[in-house]
Amino acid sequence: MSEPRGKHSIDRQRIERLVAALSVASAGRLEVAQECIEVADEDDFGMLEGSMRLFLDELAVAARQNAQAMEELSGAAREIEEKLRTIELQRQALRELSAPIIDVWEGILTVPLVGPLDGDRAADMMDKLLTRVADSDVQWVLIDMTGVPIVDTETADRLLKLASAVRLLGAQCILTGLGSQVARALVDLGVHLQELNPMRSLREGLRYCLARRAPGAGAARGRNGGAEPGAAAGGARTRAAEGE
Repeated sequence: MSEPRGKHSIDRQRIERLVAALSVASAGRLEVAQECIEVADEDDFGMLEGSMRLFLDELAVAARQNAQAMEELSGAAREIEEKLRTIELQRQALRELSAPIIDVWEGILTVPLVGPLDGDRAADMMDKLLTRVADSDVQWVLIDMTGVPIVDTETADRLLKLASAVRLLGAQCILTGLGSQVARALVDLGVHLQELNPMRSLREGLRYCLARRAPGAGAARGRNGGAEPGAAAGGARTRAAEGE
């Protein structure tokens, strides 16, 4: 008896290879799946095998391209992370350089500021400065503003808080190096920094501190809570005259 018209017998092994290829491909093993399919006959099932083989070829190419793109993306991400770490290290270095704490004399520190004094920088400077004042015999802190182009109310408030914290540790702050533009801006804003004893230059501030360290100045400061150097010197001259 002949087979019905339009129907053809298909080798069972061909069907099993096609099923195996689909199973392996679903697990991501595309190269193995490609080897499972062999297009041998030019029949309808052979067309299906050819189409499946072509699909697996294209899928393998896409998978390789995707893997390469992911590798490049991962490399770019590592490069970005490295650059971000470098930027952060540079930022920390700039922060250290922009507000260094320098021992200019025994018991006298100076903090030369360069650039704007934002919140993070002010907090970092306060932590380091207070640590230095607390751990050493510091009597005076000269905050030099020569490198600060402009001072607003927030900056002035940060300086006043810094001075208050330093006083709590037994030292005094002096503000030096205020330029004409900064002084005019502070007047326009109605900001008063008299308690920081502003002086024109770092040299003038250092002379002021050294005069306070002269013999007899410490005792005079202890009695009257901080008399001017002239008053201390005058007292010394009076005592010298009485001794003669």
